[in-house]
Amino acid sequence: MHPPRSPHRREWLIAASLILLALIPSVAGAVRLEEIASGAAETAANARFVGMPLPVVAHILAALVYSLVGAFQFLPGLRRRHIGWHRFAGRFLLVPAGFIVATSGLWMTAFYDVPPVDGLGLQISRYLVGLLMIACLALGLGAVLRLDIEAHRAWMIRAYALALGAGTQVLTSAPFLIAFGPPDELWRLVQMDAGWLLNMLVAEAVIRRVRVRRPAVLVGHG
Repeated sequence: MHPPRSPHRREWLIAASLILLALIPSVAGAVRLEEIASGAAETAANARFVGMPLPVVAHILAALVYSLVGAFQFLPGLRRRHIGWHRFAGRFLLVPAGFIVATSGLWMTAFYDVPPVDGLGLQISRYLVGLLMIACLALGLGAVLRLDIEAHRAWMIRAYALALGAGTQVLTSAPFLIAFGPPDELWRLVQMDAGWLLNMLVAEAVIRRVRVRRPAVLVGHG
């Protein structure tokens, strides 16, 4: 029989999985940043980004910080050993980056010209996700100021799950793209919403498991 996996090793496997999920859309973001920085020729696919690059650049960079640094915030052992870093990262990196991710996403939804396949339904979903992420961050921040650490942890997990939607959406879209080609408007909506919904279901399962297994402990801002 194999020896039981240590909690420390399990935590780092979780962090590695979250980082891998975050890196999937980061590759596309890096390509977009290189395209903007190099002054690539404007095409129908990139016109909205080339013509007004600041929102998408802010969104990509903030998402990278939020998803990569955030992967380590939910590791209990690391949090206990480095409580100062947990507080610093939450206060000065993750909360600001999270709000930038959400607000820049809302701005792009409102003002960028999107491809026809990104129809009204997907636009509404993006508005809802952006507003919900802002609400989760605000509620999480308010909870830690009240020293309600259990609620703080839960709201921050939900916000992080929403932010990682882009990574999961690659997994919910790629198999259909390979098998059937580019989706129509309805299937594009289904595939994108599936990524967000799957992440939220996992987040709620994690929150419930944490509440059952571990009482709330004061961990400070995060």
